[in-house]
Amino acid sequence: MAFESLSERLQETIKRIRGKGKVSEADVKEMTREVRLALLEADVNFKVVKEFINKIKERAIGQEVMKSLTPGQQVIKVVQDELTALMGGEQSKLNLASKPPTVIMMVGLQGAGKTTSSGKLANYVRKQFNKKPLLVAADIYRPAAIKQLETLGKQLSMPVFSMGDQVSPVTIAAKAVEKAKEEHHDVVFIDTAGRLHVDDDLMGELEEIKAAVNPDEIFLVVDAMTGQDAVNVAESFNERLDLTGVILTKMDGDTRGGAALSVKSVTGKPIKFVGMGEKLDALEPFHPDRMASRILGMGDVLSLIEKAQQDVDETKAREMQEKMRNASFTLDDFLEQLAQVRKMGPLDELLGMIPGMNKMKGMKNLQVDEKQISHVEAIIRSMTPAEKTNPEIINPSRKKRIANGSGTSVQDINRLLNQFKDMKKMMKQMMGGMGGKGKKKKNPFGLPFM
Repeated sequence: MAFESLSERLQETIKRIRGKGKVSEADVKEMTREVRLALLEADVNFKVVKEFINKIKERAIGQEVMKSLTPGQQVIKVVQDELTALMGGEQSKLNLASKPPTVIMMVGLQGAGKTTSSGKLANYVRKQFNKKPLLVAADIYRPAAIKQLETLGKQLSMPVFSMGDQVSPVTIAAKAVEKAKEEHHDVVFIDTAGRLHVDDDLMGELEEIKAAVNPDEIFLVVDAMTGQDAVNVAESFNERLDLTGVILTKMDGDTRGGAALSVKSVTGKPIKFVGMGEKLDALEPFHPDRMASRILGMGDVLSLIEKAQQDVDETKAREMQEKMRNASFTLDDFLEQLAQVRKMGPLDELLGMIPGMNKMKGMKNLQVDEKQISHVEAIIRSMTPAEKTNPEIINPSRKKRIANGSGTSVQDINRLLNQFKDMKKMMKQMMGGMGGKGKKKKNPFGLPFM
């Protein structure tokens, strides 16, 4: 996950100051020194770090902290506020034209993930705004670029406009916008060519496309893994094209996070979306406040709730809650629950959104093994309906049969059955505590496992 080491360093520093009833100037200096080192190690731009530290010092040593009832917590709030401001302050929304079609130009270096991001963003716009997108293959130089976009179009059941690789990209872009008007497409995504480095020919061509189609958004797609280089690329593209926003890809990788923390400060242009994985729905709007909260170990409950509302079937969640309440929850239900939760994304990422989860015993640096979950699913699918409803009947010979059928061992079956038993017990206690005297308390997240 992006920011992992930065997050750990900052959380350690903050822990030392959190409980202090009185915060001295020396405490603040010690904390800002640690924060400065953590940011530089995360590959954040030097000038950005300097400015950021000065702002924290100014506010933390100023009146607002010294007069506060709990100075330690107030200092943390200052760090959180400034971290949020550094990444853009508030979420920068997608600019949709009042008169369709909205034209979005996707630019960036080769290998940054422009083509995939075009597909992901088109998918996002269709789902969130009920729009009818058109993908445009305007990269005529990279072998198989047109084919890649057409394959994406097929996967998404979305039209792709192409004129082959013998027509100028400027003509392709202009004709695509005409076609979109004729066929009532609301949003046009122009997938442009990249190079391995910033060069004059590339920029000249992109400027011509911009002049021909007058885009509503020019998104620079940059690979977050490239750290400081991503910021330099953003600066170069912005000078020539006057970008409207940035899409950071590979934010789920082992990245130090420097690009996300520097881009807005250096270019003045907001990060609008972040790519969080390979899947075609793994693109999220960027929320600076939520990201700051996650970096500082305070969780991101709002994103968790949004994911739940988007991916979890509410009727099934209610039925599940009822089964938990009256203790009729079966292994079949457990399988259904796993499927619902998996829809929301990688489990370790979801756990990271729950405040304080990383501080719980055994939860620090928790890696959820997706293979293990697949084994659990295989075991349950190898059971008969009677066994799933009433696991007590599973005797040694049945266990052997299930182990053979699921490619696992008898020990794996025993472990799952014991965990399921413990989970049912815990659910009964939880639901009893939530319900009071027959009262139904609403599950705040709408999640099947809450």
